[in-house]
Amino acid sequence: MARHCQGLFLLLLRYSLTLTLTVLLSCPCPALGKKKLYIGALFPMSGGWPGGQACLPAAQMALSLVNKRTDILPDYELELIHYDSMCDPGEATKLLYDLLYTEPIKIVLMPGCSSVSTLVAEAARMWNLIVLSYGSSSPALSNRQRFPTFFRTHPSATLHNPTRVQLFQKWKWTKIATIQQTTEVFTSTLDDLEERVKEAGIEISVRQSFLTDPAVAVKNLKRQDARIIVGLFYETEARKVFCEPTVFSLQVYKEKLYGKKYVWFLIGWYADNWFKIKDSSINCTVEQMTEAVEGHVTTEIVMLNPETVRGASNLTSQEFLAQLMSKLGGKNPEETGGFQEAPLAYDAVWALALALNKTVGPLKAKGHRLEDFNYNNRDITAEIYRALNTSSFEGVSGHVVFDAQGSRMAWTLIEQLQGGSYKKIGYYDSTKGNLSWYGNDKWIGSGPPADQTVVIEEFRYLSQKLFVSVSVFAGLGILLGIVCLTFNIYNSNVRYIQNSQPYLNNMTAVGCMMALAAVFPLGIDGLHVHRRQFPVVCQFRLWLLGLGFSLAYGSMFTKIWWVHTVFTKKDEKKDKRKHLEPWKLYATVGVLLGIDVLSLMIWQIVDPLHITVEKFTREAPKGDLDVLIQPLLEHCSSEKMNTWLGVVYGYKGLLLLLGIFLAYETKSISTEKINDHRAVGMAIYNVAVLCMITAPVTMILSSQQDASFAFASLAIVFSVYITLVVLFVPKMRRLITRGEWQSDAQETMKTGSSTNNNDEEKSRQLERENKELQKIIQEKEERVSELRNQLSERQALRSRRRASTVTNQNHSSPPLAIPHSDPRSLAPPPGYPAPTSDPHTISPSFANSSSLYQPDSKISRNNCHTSRLQLLYK
Repeated sequence: MARHCQGLFLLLLRYSLTLTLTVLLSCPCPALGKKKLYIGALFPMSGGWPGGQACLPAAQMALSLVNKRTDILPDYELELIHYDSMCDPGEATKLLYDLLYTEPIKIVLMPGCSSVSTLVAEAARMWNLIVLSYGSSSPALSNRQRFPTFFRTHPSATLHNPTRVQLFQKWKWTKIATIQQTTEVFTSTLDDLEERVKEAGIEISVRQSFLTDPAVAVKNLKRQDARIIVGLFYETEARKVFCEPTVFSLQVYKEKLYGKKYVWFLIGWYADNWFKIKDSSINCTVEQMTEAVEGHVTTEIVMLNPETVRGASNLTSQEFLAQLMSKLGGKNPEETGGFQEAPLAYDAVWALALALNKTVGPLKAKGHRLEDFNYNNRDITAEIYRALNTSSFEGVSGHVVFDAQGSRMAWTLIEQLQGGSYKKIGYYDSTKGNLSWYGNDKWIGSGPPADQTVVIEEFRYLSQKLFVSVSVFAGLGILLGIVCLTFNIYNSNVRYIQNSQPYLNNMTAVGCMMALAAVFPLGIDGLHVHRRQFPVVCQFRLWLLGLGFSLAYGSMFTKIWWVHTVFTKKDEKKDKRKHLEPWKLYATVGVLLGIDVLSLMIWQIVDPLHITVEKFTREAPKGDLDVLIQPLLEHCSSEKMNTWLGVVYGYKGLLLLLGIFLAYETKSISTEKINDHRAVGMAIYNVAVLCMITAPVTMILSSQQDASFAFASLAIVFSVYITLVVLFVPKMRRLITRGEWQSDAQETMKTGSSTNNNDEEKSRQLERENKELQKIIQEKEERVSELRNQLSERQALRSRRRASTVTNQNHSSPPLAIPHSDPRSLAPPPGYPAPTSDPHTISPSFANSSSLYQPDSKISRNNCHTSRLQLLYK
């Protein structure tokens, strides 16, 4: 009986257990009998990026759906253990310690912002933990050597860089600036951007960084005229960049580093109204912030699938947003941190669940189970790694797939803030390098600005009124030269013209006309000829002016040099006057001309003239245009222009100075062979003074095209006019008024008149010499009188001494006989008159000093007095 009761009890117990198992297995309760797998998560609810505000609800939504699914981890339940990291690595270190050393064991870690993920991922390898981030974009996290178990559904921040480079190239920007917050995520992103823009031929002209206060960095951007600015910083720092903290004034707003001249590239994962959020650390109004950030461009990873596709969660992206809004309890998405990244957190949970589900079979084959995981089990970690690395599914954020570095591959969305709200303007597919524009792709305002102030080159040309005016004077001067040349040639047989060396006069006229002809190419610039023909104009300037000077001045210099050579030498002066060989004059001009031709040829062969462009200070035109005018001026120059000019100016300057000296020395000389040398001297004075003033002044004024041309051309015109008028007009007047071309008799009379004039000049010269001789004689007489006085004083002194001696002798001794001298010893030298009884009597010839000088006779030896002879010898 007992056995029967015991069997009945066992039967009832077996039945009740079977019924219980059946009920339990058929129960729809998801958690009943499942093993829990714990996920340690860090959601930043505050701090630089408060992404946990929306990402945590999205992850909880995903966990709820995964745990209800019977086809995904049917024997397991995922449970989330999360903390608020405040996006602070210091706080995250403490929380990571709690997660690792507090039960239960976590199979996966899910950090948020990049700075926290860097800390967690680097430490996780020591505990054989897989790290799956939903909000980390730091490029440094793509380093598999440093972070071997790291994955992320948020693409790397470097994914923005190919998009930025494409935009720079599309809008033809070649120079950009950057400003970054000094954190690893932004430093790594900027390093990658620098490499990419360098490959694209784009320059980063300004690179600024800051830790907490961006004031100095923004001022440096303004000072260095940055226009296209890439900003890499968190949302809270972004408000500081555009508006300084309360104790200071506005930053970007104050520096006026915004508007149509500037383009800011910011990160796209800020909240849509980040610039409207009240922040106690700044004092900008909403209106000021809105004005400062208007027009900036964001590049943002496409985080919400634009297509209506049901993925692994059996939800479309729009259905997900509707459920998320319900989960948030009606909060404004624009004021909820991480709302844009919420799809990434949602898909991160699904990626983890699908990967864990994929590992169940392989682990079972190896005798392992997921619930057996501990921090020393590398086999389970390796299986989870392989499963995540091969993940590929459609999520609410788009197609989820990881590259070899564990980073998410995705499209990039390009938006611009227009009228206070973001407008989509394009997409970029980095896998295919395809940039496509959205429907609303129009740039705010008139179009994209330039990467720097647009510089418009503007050539400065010579004033046409000035050029025409001077050309008229030059043309009239050439006509005057032709008249003078014709007159000189026609009257070359007239003796008066012959005595002025007509061939040299012809050279002077031709040289003057060549110098005047140089005025025309001197005023021709790029307005009249093409740039390729401009060197030819430079050659014409140089050769016409150089050869014209050599002919005109060289012929005048030859005349004055010959006059000085002949008439300043006393020896053989008369013979020199009688012989004047014209070929020597022509040879002298030929030598001067040959020196110029040779020097110019060497110049043009060794260092030819070419066009150079001088740049001046940029000028800002009137109006609010982002344009600067770059004035340019064309010059004729060579590589060693200063050296060549120094040689030419030195040689010509010496000729001018020598010409002035010779003209001064010969101003009182009169010669019949070159009867116009005084006029030549006057012309040389004027030409030399004008040339010596013009040469340095034109070099100083070379950057002022009108002043330089006016000074140089008018100096040429005045020099030529003075030369032609001084040399030829008196000849014309003489021949016209006196009719000296009519007969040789009249020419002879005029020559006689010229001879009379020469005699008068000689008489005046003799008078001057007579006065000089009288002055010399008077000085000699004064010296003789002084010496005679001294002699008289000495003789008187001797007489007194002799008398005193005689008296003493009379008192002391008898007188001695004084011998008489030989009378012949007192006799004068032969040929000289005997002295008078009084030796101190002055000769009558010295009594009247005027008798010493007789213009028509010479002083003979017989007229000299004995005393005079002795004094002269003395």
